[in-house]
Amino acid sequence: MNHKALEDKAEDAARFLKMLASGPRLLLMCHMFDRECSVGELAEKTGMRMPTVSQQLSLLRNEGLVETRREGTTIYYRLVSEAAQETMAVLYKHFCATDAKSSLSASLMAPAGE
Repeated sequence: MNHKALEDKAEDAARFLKMLASGPRLLLMCHMFDRECSVGELAEKTGMRMPTVSQQLSLLRNEGLVETRREGTTIYYRLVSEAAQETMAVLYKHFCATDAKSSLSASLMAPAGE
């Protein structure tokens, strides 16, 4: 890969990581990891206000990480970016899943090299 192409890919990766570098966006993506959700459902599950949820989803949509589907007056969001899905699979395993806290705590407490 030439230097310019590598620079472009680095910028793409930085933009992607900026989208992930937000607790509220990660929380929303964790809820959308394996299914689509409406704004109201996400607001209810996260405790965020609907305008906040909508704003964060709009940012994710603009970056191509989520897409929408309309059913009547309800809009559903789902993760569509392969990079986001694969990254969220790892994050979900360590941070979102029910037993993630115990497995994450155990891995953080384990001596290096184990």
